Amino acid sequence: MPNYAYLKTDIINTTENDSAEFENQIPYLIEKAEIRLTKDLDDVGLTEFSSFSFTASNPVVSLPADTRIIRSVNYKTSVSSNITTLLQRPYEYAIDYFPHASASTGTPRYYSRKTQTAIYVVPTPASTLTGEISYVRRPIGIASATGTSVTTSNYFSEFCYDALFYACMMEAARFNKSSEDLQLYQGDYVNAVEGLRNQARRSRQDNMETAGNPSGGPNVLVKGGN
Repeated sequence: MPNYAYLKTDIINTTENDSAEFENQIPYLIEKAEIRLTKDLDDVGLTEFSSFSFTASNPVVSLPADTRIIRSVNYKTSVSSNITTLLQRPYEYAIDYFPHASASTGTPRYYSRKTQTAIYVVPTPASTLTGEISYVRRPIGIASATGTSVTTSNYFSEFCYDALFYACMMEAARFNKSSEDLQLYQGDYVNAVEGLRNQARRSRQDNMETAGNPSGGPNVLVKGGN
């Protein structure tokens, strides 16, 4: 399984640059490559599901600590097994149309990203409800900027190694001021990312078909086919 040491050796061997100056830059190059991948592959293998509870008379719901992008917010009512998906709206919409949170209680219909760590739902829940948030997580970096290995491997190194490697080589080409290599690895990177996106699209389609609703829909929670 590719890990930090494997990736570092791969970069050095491919660039044929084993100078101390370049080797000291590798953790920074990897970190930049992971940031690029996090932006380009936000829906490939990085989606998580987390349970939560709406608290009566409280419009604020805390998010998991590693949340980067919210995919969906769903909940079940206490009297029905039907799953309802909240619609996303700007925060300004929520506070304009429901300015008095304590008075505007009822069944939540909308949510807004209030902060990096919380969402705001309206109307304010009138009772306790159980729900689930689908979100894109921030992956743990394989190396810190100081060169210390944070984890021996991560999602990118295990399942997206080619894309990670080419992203690293793009950064290496910039450091080595090689426009020819940069152009070469940009093409390789684009192809690797597109392949992963196609794989993700096929996986989502298979999941929806398994759930019995090929077209999806706002009130269908694909995970588990419920």
